Amino acid sequence: MKEQLYTIPLNDAVNADDECPFCYIERSIEQDLMDFVLGSGSSYMEADIRELTDKAGFCRNHFQKMFDYGNTLGNAWILKTHYRKMIGEMQKTFAAFRPAKSSLMGKLKKSEGSNNAIGAWVREKESSCYICSQYRDTYARYMDTFFYLWKHDAAFREKIKKSKGFCLSHFGDLCEAADAKLSDREKTDFYDTVLPLMEQNMERVAEDVAWLVEKFDYKNKDADWKNSKDAIQRGMQKLKGGHPADGPFKMSK
Repeated sequence: MKEQLYTIPLNDAVNADDECPFCYIERSIEQDLMDFVLGSGSSYMEADIRELTDKAGFCRNHFQKMFDYGNTLGNAWILKTHYRKMIGEMQKTFAAFRPAKSSLMGKLKKSEGSNNAIGAWVREKESSCYICSQYRDTYARYMDTFFYLWKHDAAFREKIKKSKGFCLSHFGDLCEAADAKLSDREKTDFYDTVLPLMEQNMERVAEDVAWLVEKFDYKNKDADWKNSKDAIQRGMQKLKGGHPADGPFKMSK
Protein backbone atom coordinates (compact mmCIF):
# COMPACT_ATOMS: atom_id res chain seq x y z
CA MET A 1 0.00 0.00 0.00
CA LYS A 2 1.37 3.41 -0.98
CA GLU A 3 2.13 5.62 2.01
CA GLN A 4 -0.06 8.66 2.56
CA LEU A 5 0.98 11.76 4.47
CA TYR A 6 -1.14 10.74 7.47
CA THR A 7 0.27 7.17 7.57
CA ILE A 8 3.97 8.13 7.49
CA PRO A 9 4.36 8.96 11.23
CA LEU A 10 2.78 5.68 12.30
CA ASN A 11 4.91 3.66 9.88
CA ASP A 12 7.98 5.54 11.13
CA ALA A 13 7.02 4.67 14.71
CA VAL A 14 6.68 0.97 13.88
CA ASN A 15 9.99 1.04 11.98
CA ALA A 16 11.76 2.69 14.95
CA ASP A 17 12.06 -0.66 16.78
CA ASP A 18 10.77 0.93 20.00
CA GLU A 19 9.21 -1.15 22.77
CA CYS A 20 5.91 0.53 21.79
CA PRO A 21 5.17 2.49 18.61
CA PHE A 22 2.53 4.53 20.43
CA CYS A 23 5.07 5.59 23.07
CA TYR A 24 7.25 6.76 20.19
CA ILE A 25 4.31 8.70 18.73
CA GLU A 26 3.34 10.09 22.14
CA ARG A 27 6.82 11.56 22.63
CA SER A 28 6.83 13.03 19.12
CA ILE A 29 3.39 14.63 19.50
CA GLU A 30 4.20 16.05 22.91
CA GLN A 31 7.47 17.54 21.72
CA ASP A 32 5.72 19.07 18.70
CA LEU A 33 3.13 20.60 21.03
CA MET A 34 5.83 21.97 23.32
CA ASP A 35 7.54 23.55 20.32
CA PHE A 36 4.20 25.00 19.20
CA VAL A 37 3.32 26.44 22.61
CA LEU A 38 6.75 27.80 23.55
CA GLY A 39 9.08 27.43 20.56
CA SER A 40 10.68 29.88 18.17
CA GLY A 41 7.38 30.32 16.29
CA SER A 42 6.25 32.42 19.27
CA SER A 43 2.65 31.22 19.15
CA TYR A 44 2.39 32.37 22.78
CA MET A 45 2.44 35.94 21.41
CA GLU A 46 -0.69 35.30 19.33
CA ALA A 47 -3.88 36.37 21.10
CA ASP A 48 -6.04 33.55 19.72
CA ILE A 49 -3.59 30.86 20.89
CA ARG A 50 -3.17 32.41 24.31
CA GLU A 51 -6.95 32.64 24.63
CA LEU A 52 -7.03 28.85 24.27
CA THR A 53 -4.17 28.27 26.73
CA ASP A 54 -5.69 30.75 29.18
CA LYS A 55 -8.95 28.82 29.14
CA ALA A 56 -7.50 25.29 29.31
CA GLY A 57 -4.42 25.95 31.41
CA PHE A 58 -1.85 23.19 31.92
CA CYS A 59 -1.54 20.18 34.20
CA ARG A 60 1.25 19.86 36.76
CA ASN A 61 3.18 17.46 34.51
CA HIS A 62 3.18 19.84 31.55
CA PHE A 63 3.96 22.91 33.65
CA GLN A 64 7.07 21.02 34.78
CA LYS A 65 7.96 20.17 31.18
CA MET A 66 7.34 23.77 30.09
CA PHE A 67 9.71 24.96 32.81
CA ASP A 68 12.33 22.43 31.73
CA TYR A 69 11.87 23.52 28.09
CA GLY A 70 13.56 26.76 29.01
CA ASN A 71 11.70 29.69 27.40
CA THR A 72 11.42 32.15 30.30
CA LEU A 73 9.67 34.90 28.33
CA GLY A 74 7.21 32.48 26.72
CA ASN A 75 6.30 30.93 30.06
CA ALA A 76 5.93 34.38 31.61
CA TRP A 77 3.54 35.56 28.85
CA ILE A 78 1.43 32.44 29.21
CA LEU A 79 1.30 32.74 33.00
CA LYS A 80 0.58 36.48 32.89
CA THR A 81 -2.70 36.22 30.99
CA HIS A 82 -3.63 32.82 32.44
CA TYR A 83 -3.47 34.32 35.92
CA ARG A 84 -5.88 37.10 34.90
CA LYS A 85 -8.28 34.46 33.58
CA MET A 86 -7.96 32.34 36.72
CA ILE A 87 -8.39 35.27 39.10
CA GLY A 88 -11.53 36.39 37.24
CA GLU A 89 -13.03 32.89 37.50
CA MET A 90 -11.98 32.65 41.14
CA GLN A 91 -13.69 35.93 42.00
CA LYS A 92 -16.96 34.75 40.37
CA THR A 93 -16.77 31.41 42.16
CA PHE A 94 -16.08 33.07 45.50
CA ALA A 95 -18.89 35.61 45.02
CA ALA A 96 -21.45 32.85 44.38
CA PHE A 97 -20.16 30.56 47.13
CA ARG A 98 -22.24 29.78 50.18
CA PRO A 99 -20.91 27.29 52.75
CA ALA A 100 -23.10 24.20 53.04
CA LYS A 101 -25.05 23.75 56.25
CA SER A 102 -23.53 21.16 58.54
CA SER A 103 -25.65 18.09 59.22
CA LEU A 104 -25.15 14.54 60.43
CA MET A 105 -26.15 13.20 57.03
CA GLY A 106 -23.67 15.54 55.35
CA LYS A 107 -20.87 14.27 57.58
CA LEU A 108 -21.77 10.67 56.80
CA LYS A 109 -21.68 11.39 53.05
CA LYS A 110 -18.38 13.25 53.21
CA SER A 111 -16.41 10.21 52.09
CA GLU A 112 -18.63 9.83 49.00
CA GLY A 113 -17.53 13.16 47.56
CA SER A 114 -18.03 16.83 48.20
CA ASN A 115 -20.54 19.28 46.75
CA ASN A 116 -18.31 22.20 47.69
CA ALA A 117 -18.40 24.66 44.77
CA ILE A 118 -14.86 25.94 45.37
CA GLY A 119 -13.45 22.43 45.53
CA ALA A 120 -15.32 21.51 42.33
CA TRP A 121 -13.92 24.57 40.53
CA VAL A 122 -10.37 23.72 41.62
CA ARG A 123 -10.76 20.07 40.50
CA GLU A 124 -12.05 21.27 37.12
CA LYS A 125 -8.96 23.45 36.68
CA GLU A 126 -6.66 20.61 37.74
CA SER A 127 -8.15 18.25 35.15
CA SER A 128 -7.82 20.74 32.28
CA CYS A 129 -4.64 21.02 30.19
CA TYR A 130 -4.12 22.47 26.72
CA ILE A 131 -1.32 20.05 25.82
CA CYS A 132 -3.13 16.98 27.18
CA SER A 133 -6.28 17.92 25.24
CA GLN A 134 -4.42 18.49 21.98
CA TYR A 135 -2.53 15.23 22.48
CA ARG A 136 -5.72 13.22 23.08
CA ASP A 137 -7.24 14.49 19.84
CA THR A 138 -4.11 13.66 17.83
CA TYR A 139 -3.68 10.28 19.53
CA ALA A 140 -7.25 9.33 18.63
CA ARG A 141 -6.50 10.04 14.96
CA TYR A 142 -3.40 7.83 15.09
CA MET A 143 -5.48 5.06 16.65
CA ASP A 144 -7.89 5.37 13.70
CA THR A 145 -4.92 5.27 11.32
CA PHE A 146 -3.58 2.12 12.98
CA PHE A 147 -6.78 0.21 12.30
CA TYR A 148 -7.08 1.62 8.78
CA LEU A 149 -3.61 0.27 8.02
CA TRP A 150 -4.32 -2.98 9.84
CA LYS A 151 -7.35 -3.61 7.62
CA HIS A 152 -5.92 -2.41 4.31
CA ASP A 153 -2.13 -2.86 4.38
CA ALA A 154 -0.75 -6.42 4.54
CA ALA A 155 2.82 -5.10 4.85
CA PHE A 156 1.82 -3.08 7.93
CA ARG A 157 0.27 -6.16 9.55
CA GLU A 158 3.49 -8.07 8.92
CA LYS A 159 5.54 -5.31 10.53
CA ILE A 160 3.33 -5.44 13.62
CA LYS A 161 3.70 -9.23 13.80
CA LYS A 162 7.49 -8.84 13.78
CA SER A 163 7.55 -5.86 16.16
CA LYS A 164 8.28 -5.68 19.88
CA GLY A 165 4.60 -5.23 20.63
CA PHE A 166 3.28 -2.39 22.80
CA CYS A 167 3.46 -1.07 26.32
CA LEU A 168 0.57 -2.31 28.49
CA SER A 169 -1.02 1.14 28.68
CA HIS A 170 -1.27 1.66 24.92
CA PHE A 171 -2.09 -2.02 24.38
CA GLY A 172 -5.17 -1.57 26.56
CA ASP A 173 -6.24 1.40 24.42
CA LEU A 174 -5.64 -0.66 21.28
CA CYS A 175 -7.79 -3.56 22.48
CA GLU A 176 -10.65 -1.26 23.51
CA ALA A 177 -10.49 0.48 20.13
CA ALA A 178 -10.41 -2.86 18.28
CA ASP A 179 -13.81 -3.79 19.70
CA ALA A 180 -15.33 -0.71 18.06
CA LYS A 181 -13.33 -0.58 14.84
CA LEU A 182 -13.07 -4.20 13.69
CA SER A 183 -15.62 -6.74 12.50
CA ASP A 184 -15.95 -10.07 14.31
CA ARG A 185 -13.76 -11.79 11.71
CA GLU A 186 -11.18 -8.98 11.86
CA LYS A 187 -11.13 -9.15 15.67
CA THR A 188 -10.27 -12.86 15.56
CA ASP A 189 -7.30 -12.20 13.28
CA PHE A 190 -6.23 -9.18 15.33
CA TYR A 191 -6.28 -10.91 18.71
CA ASP A 192 -4.71 -14.10 17.29
CA THR A 193 -1.80 -11.84 16.33
CA VAL A 194 -1.41 -9.37 19.18
CA LEU A 195 -2.04 -11.56 22.23
CA PRO A 196 0.86 -13.97 21.51
CA LEU A 197 2.94 -10.96 20.43
CA MET A 198 2.43 -9.29 23.81
CA GLU A 199 3.16 -12.47 25.76
CA GLN A 200 6.37 -13.11 23.82
CA ASN A 201 7.64 -9.57 24.27
CA MET A 202 6.71 -9.32 27.95
CA GLU A 203 8.72 -12.54 28.45
CA ARG A 204 11.61 -11.08 26.42
CA VAL A 205 11.81 -7.94 28.55
CA ALA A 206 11.39 -9.93 31.77
CA GLU A 207 14.33 -12.14 30.75
CA ASP A 208 16.46 -9.07 29.99
CA VAL A 209 15.71 -7.66 33.46
CA ALA A 210 16.42 -11.02 35.10
CA TRP A 211 19.79 -11.27 33.33
CA LEU A 212 20.67 -7.74 34.43
CA VAL A 213 20.19 -8.90 38.02
CA GLU A 214 22.42 -11.91 37.37
CA LYS A 215 25.15 -9.66 35.94
CA PHE A 216 25.60 -8.21 39.44
CA ASP A 217 26.71 -11.63 40.65
CA TYR A 218 30.53 -11.68 40.66
CA LYS A 219 30.42 -15.07 38.89
CA ASN A 220 28.93 -13.36 35.84
CA LYS A 221 31.13 -10.26 35.79
CA ASP A 222 32.82 -11.37 32.56
CA ALA A 223 29.66 -12.75 30.94
CA ASP A 224 28.00 -11.09 27.97
CA TRP A 225 25.48 -8.39 28.89
CA LYS A 226 23.22 -9.73 26.13
CA ASN A 227 20.34 -7.23 25.81
CA SER A 228 20.23 -6.22 29.47
CA LYS A 229 22.15 -2.91 29.60
CA ASP A 230 19.01 -0.82 29.04
CA ALA A 231 16.59 -3.35 30.56
CA ILE A 232 15.50 -1.01 33.39
CA GLN A 233 14.10 1.74 31.18
CA ARG A 234 12.62 -0.74 28.69
CA GLY A 235 11.10 -2.75 31.54
CA MET A 236 9.48 0.35 33.00
CA GLN A 237 8.26 1.48 29.59
CA LYS A 238 6.71 -1.90 28.80
CA LEU A 239 4.63 -1.77 31.98
CA LYS A 240 3.59 1.88 32.08
CA GLY A 241 4.57 3.55 28.79
CA GLY A 242 6.74 6.57 28.08
CA HIS A 243 10.54 6.69 27.87
CA PRO A 244 11.88 6.76 31.46
CA ALA A 245 15.47 7.38 30.38
CA ASP A 246 14.63 10.55 28.45
CA GLY A 247 16.03 13.78 29.80
CA PRO A 248 14.08 17.07 29.72
CA PHE A 249 13.04 18.25 26.27
CA LYS A 250 14.59 21.70 25.84
CA MET A 251 14.03 24.57 23.45
CA SER A 252 16.30 24.55 20.40
CA LYS A 253 18.50 27.63 20.44
